[in-house]
Amino acid sequence: MEDENAGLSPQLVRGAFTGREEFRACLRLALAEAARAGWREMIALDPDFADWPLGEPAVLATLTTWARVGRRKLTVLASRYDQVERLHPLFVEWRRNWSHRIECRAVSPAIQSDLPSLLWSPAWALQRHELRLSSGLCLDDPERRQLLRQLADGWLERSQPAFPAYTLGL
Repeated sequence: MEDENAGLSPQLVRGAFTGREEFRACLRLALAEAARAGWREMIALDPDFADWPLGEPAVLATLTTWARVGRRKLTVLASRYDQVERLHPLFVEWRRNWSHRIECRAVSPAIQSDLPSLLWSPAWALQRHELRLSSGLCLDDPERRQLLRQLADGWLERSQPAFPAYTLGL
């Protein structure tokens, strides 16, 4: 299997980050890299995605570039989506057009307080260890990425579909 992080952009952060703005900057760079390098899959976990830059027009343009090519999939797992609706209405609208590429899931309230905050891809990952301080680590090490993938898979197994792109009503 080819090394999926070969050719990663030198701008893509590796190492520790601290603070909300650094966290958001790491995410912006990662999504730009996903579009540039053609990451086929991303998994995003967060209790509510309140600190993520999902509603920024530039981020949505980057996600559109990423989603347009090939078979791409973004899986999003949250405890709840009320903050996404309130803070990121542009993302909510964008998602309607790309619902065939994005799967949204949620965990039950009984286990939601333990949900980690991370972005995983086959080439790079980010894990926020301390939500209040927005501190964490960006990495491209294959073994550590594999561990984060296993962590994400465990949470996804305990989740159910949520936050539909369209709501049907009579």
